[in-house]
Amino acid sequence: MSKQRILLKIGSNTLTRETDQLSRGKIEDIGRQVAQLKDTHEFIIVSSGAIAAARQFVKLEHNGPDITVKQALAAIGQPHLMRMFQENFRELGLLTSQCLLSYSDFENPNSKANIRNTINVLVANHFIPIINENDTVATDEIQFGDNDKLAALTAALLQVDLLMIATNTDGIYYKESLEKNMPETIKNIQGIETLAAEVSNVRSSHGTGGMLSKIEAASIAQKAGIETWVVNGLKDNFILDALKEQSTYTKIK
Repeated sequence: MSKQRILLKIGSNTLTRETDQLSRGKIEDIGRQVAQLKDTHEFIIVSSGAIAAARQFVKLEHNGPDITVKQALAAIGQPHLMRMFQENFRELGLLTSQCLLSYSDFENPNSKANIRNTINVLVANHFIPIINENDTVATDEIQFGDNDKLAALTAALLQVDLLMIATNTDGIYYKESLEKNMPETIKNIQGIETLAAEVSNVRSSHGTGGMLSKIEAASIAQKAGIETWVVNGLKDNFILDALKEQSTYTKIK
């Protein structure tokens, strides 16, 4: 039986549980769910959190532009982020691997082929790719997007079955419901234009995304024929509950 391939994108707010530190408990929660599903699903993970990881340990002097300091923080934090994934996943019998990508990689046919081939080999050998932007040479996701677009491009390249974006809300809310301070989730939708009209461009507190970047990611996935789910990653069992349709989230067909 062929396994369903899911690209799971985890934002900084999810990984920190909206605090100032990465949550080992949240990474363990993700790993436990992946372990439960490993016989029927393949996971590729795009994870933010390198800058948040660094801020737990260091405070850099501002000897350059703010974006350069953030790049330096990402370089410091990325090994810590990977170590936390490796340690927590290994205890659950899961193997991890690191892939650092940049947007320019998706513009080069040879690079795209190398990404696809490498990740396919990793997955076939039961290694879970943990993907992040190569922040030392690129700043796209630091400035805007929190890896949402990177996740969508990777999902399209690998032709996954589902793009699941974990954020800090129960999916995407109707604008009018937010204005009334009574959030109501848009559960199913097909028209990206209709959805875009419902969201604001407010960015998330720890990440650089917000709902607008998730709409843009869903648009990329939709063009590749891939369904996108925007789920609440702060909740325990959010992957399992979404797959069983036992939670509230947005499904973009």
